Amino acid sequence: MAASVFDSPLYAKLFPSGDTGRLFTDSAAIRAMLLVEGALAKVQGKLGVIPDESGAAIHRASLEITVDPGAIAASTGQNGVCVPGLVAAFRKEMEAPEHSAFAHWGATSQDIIDTALMLRMRQALTLAETDIKTILTSLANQAAKYADQPMPARTYSQHATPTSWGAVIATWGMPLLDALKELDELRASSLWVSLSGAAGTSSALGPKANQTRTDLAAALGLNDPKRSWHTDRTPVLRIADWSARVTTILGAMGQSLIGLSAGGIDEVTLGTSGASSTMPQKQNPVVPSAIVALSNQVSGLRNNLHAAAVHQHQRDGVAWFTEWMTLPQIMLSGASALAHAKILSANMTPQTDNMKDALGGLGLIHAEALSFALAETMPRPDAQAETKKLCAKAIETGQELATVAQAAHPSISPATFQAKEQMGCAPNEARAFAAAVKTL
Repeated sequence: MAASVFDSPLYAKLFPSGDTGRLFTDSAAIRAMLLVEGALAKVQGKLGVIPDESGAAIHRASLEITVDPGAIAASTGQNGVCVPGLVAAFRKEMEAPEHSAFAHWGATSQDIIDTALMLRMRQALTLAETDIKTILTSLANQAAKYADQPMPARTYSQHATPTSWGAVIATWGMPLLDALKELDELRASSLWVSLSGAAGTSSALGPKANQTRTDLAAALGLNDPKRSWHTDRTPVLRIADWSARVTTILGAMGQSLIGLSAGGIDEVTLGTSGASSTMPQKQNPVVPSAIVALSNQVSGLRNNLHAAAVHQHQRDGVAWFTEWMTLPQIMLSGASALAHAKILSANMTPQTDNMKDALGGLGLIHAEALSFALAETMPRPDAQAETKKLCAKAIETGQELATVAQAAHPSISPATFQAKEQMGCAPNEARAFAAAVKTL
């Protein structure tokens, strides 16, 4: 198989990365770096740092010239960074040495690479935002529709107490809604321009260094950090951690849907499933399985990225290279998980009859409610002990817990054993989530 599933024609549909995938290619990186070089020259020309006509020429050329990644591979391998080869190729293609000599004036490779990265990360966040809103809309519609649909809640994969399908959906949707609300602050705190020169001192950028950085940020629609962040990778970490958290949230949804759609439970159909090569009866939960796998992948990559944030001195090749290898995989994993979640959220359907049947059996799911009902007339520890005895008798005799309990305690209300009466705040939480999404 390919080294990365995101670059594999074979696995392109199993791990789709959509438009985000196009942001993390060599061509996209070079295009973004050329945009930065052009914007920098234009700003410097306006400020008189370089001749204005040279700044305009470089800016114009940056929009027109393309550089083949393969053409600068040798230089990248030798220098450990692509910008020297890129600038050389760009100057050559300009065919105007009187202007091209002013390209990349006072900047360092990291300024160009990091600023170009932020341009692409900005687009990735916008794409993620759109996907999350689509997912939330689908989830909210179901949460509202099925707010009162009872089903078994499960802890340790065992029946616990009744909840509602709408409330289960809300537990997946609310963290996504929280993540969506964080985006404005995330953009402000992390989408930074970088312009600090060779060692972060801006020494070669001249007396207008700070103004140049500010104007470059404005030209590119990024934020001015008002300092060097060459070895401060927290802006990158914040964005990656946000994406990783979103992937983890979706992973939890996928994990539960694997269980709820599995044979023996069958309380949710997914609208899409996979076939076995040898067992015709099987319908495999491929989409939620892919989401969980992506979440697992991100968990490991996140550790690598945090390790890559530990730089030695003013630039660290090891840390920087590690970031390059790790960050795209995190962002693409998030994009792929979102792509799958859009399909799931739009197509999953509760099997209400199966949910009702799962609440049946001997009615032991109502044991907690029974213990609290008994606690109204006896001490709580005694009520718990009595409930255990009644559950054991129900199992032994094969009678419903309600029958056994009401025979022993006639004052117990029949509502104690009705799922719709024992869902607590679940329906309200489902409706509250649906209402919150409508305010977006």
